[in-house]
Amino acid sequence: MSTEVLDQEDIVLEDNQLVCILSGEIKKVKAQETNLQSVILMLNEEYGFDLSDMERDFTIQYTDPDTGKPKKQKVELVIFEKGKTHEQDFITHICVVLDDKIKAEDKKKGVKPTLENAMGAVESCVFGLWANGSSYHYLQKEDDAMGFDYDFVDLSDFPGEGETLDDLDRADRSSSKKPANDSLIKVFKRSHDYIYGNEGRKKDAFWQLLNLIFCKLYDEKRRFMPSEESYRRKFWVGVKEQNTEEGRKAVAERIKGLFEELKTDEIFSEVFDGNEAIGLTDKGLAFIAGELAKYSFLDASVDVKGMAYETIVSNTLKQEAGQFFTPRNIIKAMVEMMNPTETDRILDPCCGSGGFLVMALDHVRKQIASELHPDLDGPLLAEKFNSFEVNERVREYAERCIFGFDFDPDLKKAARMNMVMAGDGHANIFHVNSLAYPNWEHPEEIQKINASINKSLSDMKDIESRYGNDARGKFDMVFTNPPFGAKVKVEQEVASQYYLSKYSDAPEVLFIEACYNYLKPGGKMGIVLPDGILGNPNTLLVREWILDKYKILASVDLAVEAFLPQVGVQASLLFLQKKTELERQLAQDSAEDYKVFMAIAEKLGKDRRGNPIYMRDEDGAEILFDTETNYIIHKKDGELEVKTRKEKIKQLDDDLPKITKAFHKQTKKI
Repeated sequence: MSTEVLDQEDIVLEDNQLVCILSGEIKKVKAQETNLQSVILMLNEEYGFDLSDMERDFTIQYTDPDTGKPKKQKVELVIFEKGKTHEQDFITHICVVLDDKIKAEDKKKGVKPTLENAMGAVESCVFGLWANGSSYHYLQKEDDAMGFDYDFVDLSDFPGEGETLDDLDRADRSSSKKPANDSLIKVFKRSHDYIYGNEGRKKDAFWQLLNLIFCKLYDEKRRFMPSEESYRRKFWVGVKEQNTEEGRKAVAERIKGLFEELKTDEIFSEVFDGNEAIGLTDKGLAFIAGELAKYSFLDASVDVKGMAYETIVSNTLKQEAGQFFTPRNIIKAMVEMMNPTETDRILDPCCGSGGFLVMALDHVRKQIASELHPDLDGPLLAEKFNSFEVNERVREYAERCIFGFDFDPDLKKAARMNMVMAGDGHANIFHVNSLAYPNWEHPEEIQKINASINKSLSDMKDIESRYGNDARGKFDMVFTNPPFGAKVKVEQEVASQYYLSKYSDAPEVLFIEACYNYLKPGGKMGIVLPDGILGNPNTLLVREWILDKYKILASVDLAVEAFLPQVGVQASLLFLQKKTELERQLAQDSAEDYKVFMAIAEKLGKDRRGNPIYMRDEDGAEILFDTETNYIIHKKDGELEVKTRKEKIKQLDDDLPKITKAFHKQTKKI
């Protein structure tokens, strides 16, 4: 999907208002309205229904069968037969969209009194959706056995434009829908909440969901495997399979068998220990599988997958471990400023769930796709991001060049899984204390790291052996957000290995030196640091050491909102380049004189509570931009159709994209 901002529209929006993507009307921001906008986008981009064939707040008229009196019912959204006038007789789908507080079983606003009643009143309507943001119920209307009334059958999904129910049930169907907007985040959250609340697995809900996510990924990747002569999906749920015990059992057998197959696969066996099991009931497994099966994970953008994955990671691992992860806009800016390429070996020595590594991999993926398909751009180029040719080069690059270390074994596993979702670059994620390396008390893990480094050196015909056969002096780029704060302590035995420990034993200070050791001469680093290092009088000697060892490329001061609401810390992004010995000697012989890019990111697109903040005019009103959004529809015959949607949208008030552009502009001048 690509978006082009055309012009600024002179419409004044209050803080609690939005513009409906369908009608263009200004609406109040409420849970129900937000859910409705999400459903409209989903039906447009994922299901292929044109906005011109939809109408919101439609009033259905019918005759009460008991009293014979005329009645009316207002529904949030209807879809008409393609190209037909917006009359009740041409309605094919009815969507009831409510807020999260209303449950499906509600006696007044639940599925039965709203959706079933409306569908029964409209002769031409066959399919329906009841949604409250956290729960989605799909229905099909069928004539009952006697032919006098209707039965309403639960479905795991309904067909998109030009599709039938039989199309959804085809085992040779090669692809699912590409998730739009926040669909994947909602599916992951909905699935996690179901396991947590209904399966009695509060302790391992996260891992149970990941098992199924990886079953889905593995099943999609099978179509690229040489042994698969004619691809048949195994991770799928028939549209009515969830409705019977026999159907749920068939789903469970199919997917549990796939999971056992996955654990022996060359790629996935390195992510799993081998003793994992899917511990859900058949009913729970069929429900979660039905949710996940709707979407293609391979075709989803890394941004979409990353946000969805980090949503569930952040609600489990980081709360348990008291950690906080780097916001995606900061990661994106740091990677884009350093601009890694297919020849750069990259390390994050505190990789967490792998945010920097995934973003770097995606950055290189886009370069590879552009190189292989120079004639394409926009959504057609994006379609090639996960083609077999691009995926192969991304996988090879990741296995050669992407490395991550973390002290938390759970995060090592989470990062490996994140990397598999992003492009199979999971093998070089290690559980290790980056500050203690290479003298950590787990020699078997150190040996694995060294073996991977030496394989990378061999594969890239890299003769750099500055520190021998280990990871030091081997990386072209380091991206990291090291742990910092008074609560984080480094053992004296480890700290004493570092020259800077004479001035401070704070982990963020020691990591500056550790990263220097990991970099090649001339290698570059982007690091998040607390402002104290850059400004406090008692860290003057640390700054002098940095100036001696590194060339400073850029410094970006972040607003205090950067890591809120997780933690309040004033931090900066520092971009450094390791000097060669010659550069150090020349600098000592004469005063250095070079330009340093400096910027202040006063706005980061969110407030202190994490709520989004949008661009405003001089009077403080939110600015709307006339925008053309291009997106791809996968047609039933396999053809792709590029469609355009015009909308008025707000833009996040985030200085980082502007700072990135300004940095590259200055770099070109220099």
